[in-house]
Amino acid sequence: MKFVDEASIRVFAGNGGSGCLSFRREKYVPRGGPDGGDGGDGGSVILEADGNLNTMVDFRFQRSFRAPNGEPGRGRNQTGRSGEDLVLKVPVGTTVLDENTGELLGDLALPGQHLVVAQGGFHGLGNTRFKSSTNRAPRQTTRGSEGEQRELKLELKVLADVGLLGLPNAGKSTFIRAVSSATPKVADYPFTTLVPNLGVVKVEAHRSFVVADIPGLIEGASEGAGLGIRFLKHLTRNRILLHLVDMAPFDGTDPADAALAIVRELERFSTTLARRERWLVLNKADLLDAEDFARRRQAVVEALAWDGPVYEIAAISGQGTQRLCADLMTLLEERRAQEEADPELAEAERQAQLAMQAEARQRVAEYRASRRRQAGSASDDDDDDWDDDDEVEVEYVP
Repeated sequence: MKFVDEASIRVFAGNGGSGCLSFRREKYVPRGGPDGGDGGDGGSVILEADGNLNTMVDFRFQRSFRAPNGEPGRGRNQTGRSGEDLVLKVPVGTTVLDENTGELLGDLALPGQHLVVAQGGFHGLGNTRFKSSTNRAPRQTTRGSEGEQRELKLELKVLADVGLLGLPNAGKSTFIRAVSSATPKVADYPFTTLVPNLGVVKVEAHRSFVVADIPGLIEGASEGAGLGIRFLKHLTRNRILLHLVDMAPFDGTDPADAALAIVRELERFSTTLARRERWLVLNKADLLDAEDFARRRQAVVEALAWDGPVYEIAAISGQGTQRLCADLMTLLEERRAQEEADPELAEAERQAQLAMQAEARQRVAEYRASRRRQAGSASDDDDDDWDDDDEVEVEYVP
C-alpha cells in the first residue's frame, strides 16, 4: 500500500431541517390548532481514530465529505428525521488542523478517540412551538441553521515510544530486526530506508514498547535534501531518541563527523526536538578491536560534547541490545508513572509535542514555498501534488 502521511479534505456538516407551518384540519373539528412539527438536526462530521489504519491513502482519492441534512418538519406534529453523523476513520496519531486558520482542532492519539470537526445545523421550529393563549393560530416558523463547513489538514505522525536517528547504513534497520519481529530491508551496500518501520519490542511478559526506524538523514535534510524533511516530523511523538552511529563505516568516513552532522540537521529542523532526550548508541562494535573502538568512541563523545548515556552494541549479532532495551523499558515505565501521578507533567509533555509539531510544520511549509519559487509557480495545486510525487511503498509489521 501507499504511505501517505498528509491529506487535505473539505467537510460539510448537514443543515438543520426547517420547521413546518401546518394547521389541523379534520372533519367535524371546526377549530383545529397549529400542528407543524420541528425539523431534524443536520448530521455532524466526526473523525474517529482507527488502530487498523496506517496511512491516509483513502483521502487521496476523495477529498470532499458531506453529512446528510435534517429533514423538514411535517404536519400532525411530526418531527423531521435528523441527518446521520458522518464518521470518517483516520489512523491513530492523526493531528487535525484548520487549513485556513492553522488552528489545531485536535490530536487523535488513542484508538477509538472521536473529534467533531463540523457541527451539524440545529433544527428549525414548527408553528406549534409558537402557540400561546394570545396567539391561537401562529404562522411563525424558523428555518434550520446551516451546518459548519471546514477545510482540514490531516497530519499523521507514527506513534512510537522510541525513535531511531542516524545516517543511512548506521544500522537502524538491523537494530529493529534484532529487537523486534519487524523485518525492514537490510543489505551490505549503501541505501536508506524509504519509509518508517515500526517494531514492537517485548522485554518480558506484559512489558513492551514501540520503536520506529525513521528513514536515514543526510546532510541538508532539514533544507529538503533527500527524504529527511518528509519523515523528521514523525520523531515528534517519540519519548526518547536513539542516535545510532556507525563506528566502522564502509567508506572510511569519520564517525565523529557523521554524528555531528545528524545533530546539526536536528537543530535546524526543530530546536525543541533537538532538546529531546537522546541516548548515544555506538553500533558495529564487533568490527573493531578494543583500542581502535575506544579511540573512536572518545572522538565521538568529544565532538558532541556528550554527557548522556552511551551504549555499545553490535546490532547484527544482538550484542548489547538486550541491556539497551531493558534500560529503555525502565525509563518509559518511570515516565508513564510520573505523568499519571502528575497531571501538570503530562500537560507539559503534551505541550512539548505540540511545539515540536508546530516547528516541523513550519519547516515543511518553508521547504514547499522554496520549491514553488524554484519552479516559478505559486499555485496551490503544486502544494497538493508534493506528496503524490514522493509516495513510496510501506509495510507495517507489529
